[in-house]
Amino acid sequence: MTLERAMSEFGGGHGTLPEFVGAGGGKGIFRVPLRAAMHPLRPPPLEVRPHPLRETQAGSFLRTLAAEPRRRQLWAGAESGIRVWALDEVFAGWGAGARRGDEESAPFREGVPAPPALCVAMDRANGLLWTGHKDGRIRSWRMDLETAATAPAPPPAGSGENAGGSSHGGSNSAPVFREALTWQAYGRTPVLSMAVTPYGEIWSGSEGGVIKAWPYDAIAKSLSLSPEERHMAALLVERAYIDLRNHCTVGNVCSLPASDVKCILADHCRSKVWTVTSMTFALWDARTRELLKVFGMDGQVESARLETPVMPEQPMEEVEIKVKPSKKDKSQGGSLNFFQKSRNALMGAADAVRRVATKGTFVEDNRRTGAVAQADDGAIWSGCTNGCIIQWDGNGNRMQEFQHHTSSVQCIKALGDRVWVGYASGTVQVMDVEGNLLAGWTGHSCPVIRMALGGSYIYTLAHHGGIRGWPLTSPGPLDDVLRTELANRELSYTRMEKINIMVGSWNVAQGKATAEALRLWLGSVSSDVGLVVVGLQEVEMGAGFLAISAAKETVGLEGSANGQWWIDNIGKALDEGTSFHRVGSRQLAALLIGAWVRKSLKPYVGDVEAAAVPCGLGRAIGNKGGVGLRIRVYDRQMCFVSNHFAAHLEAVNRRNADFDHVYRTMAFNKPHGSTGSATSVQLHRTVNVNGNQVDEVKPDLADADMVVFLGDFNYRLYGISYDEARDMVSQRSFDWLREKDQLRAEMKAGKVFQGMREGLIKFPPTYKFQKGAPGLGEGKGLLQFCTYTSLTSTSCHSLCSPNKESRVISLLNKFIFLLVS
Repeated sequence: MTLERAMSEFGGGHGTLPEFVGAGGGKGIFRVPLRAAMHPLRPPPLEVRPHPLRETQAGSFLRTLAAEPRRRQLWAGAESGIRVWALDEVFAGWGAGARRGDEESAPFREGVPAPPALCVAMDRANGLLWTGHKDGRIRSWRMDLETAATAPAPPPAGSGENAGGSSHGGSNSAPVFREALTWQAYGRTPVLSMAVTPYGEIWSGSEGGVIKAWPYDAIAKSLSLSPEERHMAALLVERAYIDLRNHCTVGNVCSLPASDVKCILADHCRSKVWTVTSMTFALWDARTRELLKVFGMDGQVESARLETPVMPEQPMEEVEIKVKPSKKDKSQGGSLNFFQKSRNALMGAADAVRRVATKGTFVEDNRRTGAVAQADDGAIWSGCTNGCIIQWDGNGNRMQEFQHHTSSVQCIKALGDRVWVGYASGTVQVMDVEGNLLAGWTGHSCPVIRMALGGSYIYTLAHHGGIRGWPLTSPGPLDDVLRTELANRELSYTRMEKINIMVGSWNVAQGKATAEALRLWLGSVSSDVGLVVVGLQEVEMGAGFLAISAAKETVGLEGSANGQWWIDNIGKALDEGTSFHRVGSRQLAALLIGAWVRKSLKPYVGDVEAAAVPCGLGRAIGNKGGVGLRIRVYDRQMCFVSNHFAAHLEAVNRRNADFDHVYRTMAFNKPHGSTGSATSVQLHRTVNVNGNQVDEVKPDLADADMVVFLGDFNYRLYGISYDEARDMVSQRSFDWLREKDQLRAEMKAGKVFQGMREGLIKFPPTYKFQKGAPGLGEGKGLLQFCTYTSLTSTSCHSLCSPNKESRVISLLNKFIFLLVS
């Protein structure tokens, strides 16, 4: 259903003012994002696992991905272990056995619970998947699940939190499969990367540049042992490792950097192994395990082991037994040892300075390697955190560099004459082997962290846990045919959901409402309201409080006693815990926003994130500004922003600037309930997820499906006296008063709320109320339509009873129609 149709069917009634749309919309950052069940600007994807709600994935986020094309399997490493999809059954259903968050996922099977899996490596010769884990262990899993050892499924963690299902979409009591072989690879550090070499060895990398090789003979012998001899098999492998860092250390000097080994790549074409840190590459001979060279991202060789191995010297203890040195000799030896260490330290420092000098500035160190892949012709592709892509030949010689995107490269894959790149922005790009860009599209709404090639698809894993498969032939003519057919059959795989949303705003002037006032305002919420959002202004004021709040924001702290009182009592008025559930809140000094969802809608609501933007003195004080919540409902993003803009009649430009500042800089980088402030918007906006400088990006609010601004905007009636305004109000001449509204004039000129829709006005303009007395106070302040959004009723009677008739400025009407695919 289109917005225009929804407005025509569910718009205002007889006698209300027509809806007003601000000028300046539809372009730039005010362009409404394109949403459709079948997106016209990207290939039709295979939805293996639709975007799950973050709240359902605690402790089980997916972090790595691998595919086995011959067996038609897709493996994923999660924070809770391993899971595998049978791609032949990707269109099957779960039935009644899916855990919460995976109801729409293709059926999968799980391994026994294990610590987070950080890396995976396919061993097709042995039919195994090797995984490296956060606890420093390496585990193997048999790809033939029919012969793999199984164990009973663990009990559910709670109501609705099942342990998973069978590969046929069966029940939550399906057995899980066990690991085939496991051993402790590292004592206190995680396994960050691993690969299977052409000679069957397993190479693994960890923190501090530690690289270990596990010989094939020891692995094969351990795998041949019976399950009863599992402990003996683990000991056999653990004791057989070769420390490659020590292997290439000569005279206490090592050619390898002491940096985390992020990637290991086995080159089966040339029998070599690449080990990659953030800033350097090391090239090894896979057969002899000899370090060939170490080079930087610029291709410059930093060190090479050209000398022959030196036999270890005789132990010092034996020397001391044979020849007892004099005290003079000892002092000279100690001095030489000290000078040798000093020399090594100075050489290391000089080497660091040299690298910085060749790169130009210290800032360039932010250009780090994020991913590597090998093409069929033996070429190596590496992606950088600044968006650059570098091509190398199999001998480590730099061939070319190019850049098609400014976001960080998170993953890269190559097959045939094509290369796929996944970025932190969620973009997926396809290039040819010459580096020419063939196509690009938005694959996910968050970073694409892993890719896997399997069958006729390339699968992408997003940071939120969603998995999509993209045809290897895309872009191609078949994409247009599929898009057209799927768009024509949209009703067969989508459903329409209508949600009634109540949004209320109140400038409480540091006061506290009575329980009766809150009950009259919110307690009468009708049963068809699914989401309630309340914004408050001037919850607490005073120079001291505002200064302390600004200081607390810098260290990630928020809230106050008054703010918590309002949240608790609004919850009581909504019968929180029985009828409604609070999903999020955010306070910035005097500003507060909270959201409550009806319990029947709770399973479809999540990914709640909060943000705050101060607009007070120096854009740092929270007496003015905005606080917002971003909520995902039925796979659609809704943003609600409570604001308090600059006061006084003449401050129109300041109010416009406040809106522009809030709209452009509000960044939802703080999940509800987490620590860390979301107020440091400038820092968030000038660096990407890896800390690198990037170009200006699209504001978060511009990418939402619906944005609702509420609050005390402080726009006034102008060109009219107080008495004239009261006469017009008594005659209910709202049409005439509307022409004197500053906000309408600014929206019409395209200076504020560009392209947004103003809700139907059915109430008179107001100013300040006199406590305990009906009607307006005796002050002669200019009237304004300054209370925004909420229910329809009569008038208010005191400061402790908020206006129920109010104004809405948003992208959509009160009734929101969501397209759920």
